Amino acid sequence: MGCTENDMRIGSVSHSLLMLIAGGTASLILAAGTARAAPRAQTDLVEFEKMTWVEVKSALAAGKTTALIYTGGVEERGPQNANGGHNLIAHATVEAIARELGNAIFLPVLPYTPNDAEPIPGTIGITNELLAAILERITEQAFLNGFRNVILMGDHAGGQPEVYEEVANKLNARYGALRVFYCDQVYRPANDAFDQYLAQHGYPPGLHGYLFDTSEMMYLDKDNTWVRRDLVSSAVGDPVVDGKVQIGPQSPYNGIQGDARRSTAELGKRAFDMKVDYAVRQIRSLLPTK
Repeated sequence: MGCTENDMRIGSVSHSLLMLIAGGTASLILAAGTARAAPRAQTDLVEFEKMTWVEVKSALAAGKTTALIYTGGVEERGPQNANGGHNLIAHATVEAIARELGNAIFLPVLPYTPNDAEPIPGTIGITNELLAAILERITEQAFLNGFRNVILMGDHAGGQPEVYEEVANKLNARYGALRVFYCDQVYRPANDAFDQYLAQHGYPPGLHGYLFDTSEMMYLDKDNTWVRRDLVSSAVGDPVVDGKVQIGPQSPYNGIQGDARRSTAELGKRAFDMKVDYAVRQIRSLLPTK
């Protein structure tokens, strides 16, 4: 559909506001509101969608000017794990990162990432083009809210690193003082480090729905609603050798690539802590210093 005159006017206003912020006048937006709206201290709030506008305004004024945009995903993860596992993990991870950083607020987790539905039901994905458009739009909206730095990262491989890097580079070229960074350490490097730990301690390798995924979900699944624990003891799929899944005529084709039978919440905590630690260290190295 074509743009209406009103749409064009709104887009022009949004772009003008962003350029004002990039030029150093973000204080005008942060100062909006009456004196009676002055909030009480809420230093522990880091979840944008559970905060009021007054609390966001106060947090921004207190220096929480970094927005974290974390993507999850919906896909089959074996008979033992719920399809939305990436979203459960993403929400817990980005909250822990925000709290550790101390100067960040996380936006609502994006529940869909690039993927394709499979013969096994459970996977719903979007395209790279849709992800890029969504990330770009959300980032610009974050700037309009008063954030000065945006961190992009995700729990699912789809779109990484290409889409995230492209969006960051595109917006950094558009807005000078406002910065967008892609945090890749939370995904592949942290996952690889944990896989190395598993190998060193005699655990079987895997690629999907295996010990890593299942253990992390067991650790985070405080209400016992995301992992079918009675099925973990039989959660074995196609073997993985030298990083490649071996699919043969006897394949169970159950969504597991590897072996999840030795999954534990303790291993899940180790995996989770690794991801948070990797992300926090990288983000601190990326953010501008005053």
